[in-house]
Amino acid sequence: MKILGFGEVMLRFMPQNNKMLMQSLPGSLDVTFGGAEANVMWNISMLGGNASYITALPDNPLGHACANQLRSIGVDISGIVFDNGRIGTYYVESGANQRASKVVYDRANSSVSKTPFEAYNFEEKLAGVTRVHLTGITPAISETAADACVKLAKLAHSKGIAVSCDLNFRGKLWNWRPSKNARELAREIMPKILEYADLVIGNEEDAFDVLGIKSGSSNVYLGKLDIEAYKETARKVAKRFACIKKVAFTLRESISATHNNWGAMLFDVSSNSAVLAPTDKDGNYSAYAIRNIIDRVGGGDSFAAGLLYGLDSGEFERDSDALAFAVANSCLCHSVLGDYSFVPKSDAVALMGGAASGRVQR
Repeated sequence: MKILGFGEVMLRFMPQNNKMLMQSLPGSLDVTFGGAEANVMWNISMLGGNASYITALPDNPLGHACANQLRSIGVDISGIVFDNGRIGTYYVESGANQRASKVVYDRANSSVSKTPFEAYNFEEKLAGVTRVHLTGITPAISETAADACVKLAKLAHSKGIAVSCDLNFRGKLWNWRPSKNARELAREIMPKILEYADLVIGNEEDAFDVLGIKSGSSNVYLGKLDIEAYKETARKVAKRFACIKKVAFTLRESISATHNNWGAMLFDVSSNSAVLAPTDKDGNYSAYAIRNIIDRVGGGDSFAAGLLYGLDSGEFERDSDALAFAVANSCLCHSVLGDYSFVPKSDAVALMGGAASGRVQR
């Protein structure tokens, strides 16, 4: 297993102690690194997998600090392109109770948004790679980045390399063609990537925003999930793209900013069936109740990382076990501040086995 991720990694700024930006500025903010694809590669390496990450970063202390942190966990960063551009940034207001978390982006004209496909030398960097992982975030930042994602997916597929894609719709980012709104542009570009994907990750909201596909009456903003309809939505997604073998949807019930119920579904095309996690002793779906979220940003990425590791590493015999591991991994990530998860594999395995009390380990 060697998984290559391509995308944008940024500086992340966040006020301390659940403060709002208006409360904190002028003043100090916590600064870390993060970005969907980098989060996944970091987490795969954290779990013991072989991960490689390609991006474009400025050739300055900020860019090199970002690359060095990824290298510190074991991620292969030899494919990173350094230039005279800028690193994108984003600002997170951590919500609490009924006040929602909010994100402000400042990533226009970043290095990734202006670096063409040809600059990355993907032909060489795909040697030995078994899977390429992409998301719907990087193609949303610019036409150049979108072109690189589409061409990478096509190149990987032509070499027999599996391609996974997390839909990750971000309405604030799909604005590089003024003649189309965010959904219209996403629905034009993302299918060009998905036609090469064997695994699609997202949720029912993403499926509607990116593909116009909706089933049932789920409303993520009201914390209302129609789980049976998720299966039908997965069938519709798989029917549209010939290469898709599996579709994974996270099942997040947002009770409040700091209280979510969390689980996931994995649909297998060949068997036309789905498994759910977590489950109770009788095998019925029973979501994790996360009542004191520390940081939910990156939670979906830790699910993607856990699922890719679970499916591709060979450590789990059944899809249901790989899914249970992915959900446990992402559940625990909600207790970690920052985009990158520092949860060890052993903790995720323990949780999927039922160790959910949080007792002190002495």
